[in-house]
Amino acid sequence: MKKEEKHNYKPRIVEDMGAQKFVFAEGKISGYLSCFLGVLSFLAVLCYQFPSYLTTTDLRAIYDSDFLKNVLMVCMWAALVFSLITFILAKRRKLGAMGAVFALAAFALGGYNIETGAVEPKPLSLGLDWLILTLLMSVGIFTFLEKIFPKYKEQAILRPEWKLDLFYFVFNHLLIAVFLLIANYFVITVFGWAANENVQSAIQGFPVVIQVLILVICADFVLYWAHRIFHETPALWKIHAVHHSVEHMDWLAGSRNHILQTIVDRSIAMVPLYLIGPDKTALDIYVTFAALQAITVHANLGIPFGPLKYIIATPQYHHWHHSTDQPAIDTNYAVHTPLFDKLFGTYHMPVEHWPSEYGTTKRLPRSFLGQLMYPFKR
Repeated sequence: MKKEEKHNYKPRIVEDMGAQKFVFAEGKISGYLSCFLGVLSFLAVLCYQFPSYLTTTDLRAIYDSDFLKNVLMVCMWAALVFSLITFILAKRRKLGAMGAVFALAAFALGGYNIETGAVEPKPLSLGLDWLILTLLMSVGIFTFLEKIFPKYKEQAILRPEWKLDLFYFVFNHLLIAVFLLIANYFVITVFGWAANENVQSAIQGFPVVIQVLILVICADFVLYWAHRIFHETPALWKIHAVHHSVEHMDWLAGSRNHILQTIVDRSIAMVPLYLIGPDKTALDIYVTFAALQAITVHANLGIPFGPLKYIIATPQYHHWHHSTDQPAIDTNYAVHTPLFDKLFGTYHMPVEHWPSEYGTTKRLPRSFLGQLMYPFKR
């Protein structure tokens, strides 16, 4: 009998988070919205002021600056409106006041009518524009989905350690240009000899759908083994354990990664993309799919997914990877599809159950600096 058949699967018990939950007409929702939109508006205006230093070259080539100015206008006025609502409803008005201060500061610096400064290419810059856009979309999309289709209804949006994971989110997105520079240097230096123009031309001759499928399978094969090595090598596990130290899963949980882990992941992920050499459309589709899936699989989502759960990585599949239940430890390494876990005997998916606990069997430090230094301590 397999060990998973012997295991007594227990339901997850989520602690009482009543104090952290949002309640209508208390001013807490409007306060956080005001602060959130006010801060993002202020940072967006800074991006328009200093695009060479605060925005990424690749991203500037994609987005429509005029459209984003309209989004900025909505966010700035919404921050002030939510601030006013907070002052009317709440006894503690600190968040509403902060939102108003940042929104007014954004107006003072030129607001949504600001003219973009000269864009001089820089070898390195902060990815502040990347941070703003991904945070705005992630909060808007995934917070909504987690409230409509939650797996754990008792879990609050502001669950334990959300501030730590938000810090990781900000830290990793601001350094996106640094990570990409390192990844590109690694791939070209180590694997430049392996790139073949004939192979890449042949790949580009396939329909876009086939190119994307090739990217998914090849990238997943490489990432599967990289992920597995991090688990099964004690010294590397101490780095990867930082990611597994999350004890409450939601869309923000996937952001918790040691900086060394992020550098390795970015570099390894670039290898198959570089060698395959797909056309830009296929590459953009794959990158978008990979980014959305990375957030989705960590999310607090109870969507059943039907037969798709046997084809692509889903929240239930990846949640088992983060579980401390004995049968699930060191399983479900793949990123995009369960294919390689099934082929190499590391697949674990009791479809009628979800994990009872998340995290590591040995609890890690609960601060960013503590987790940063954890892999280097005996």
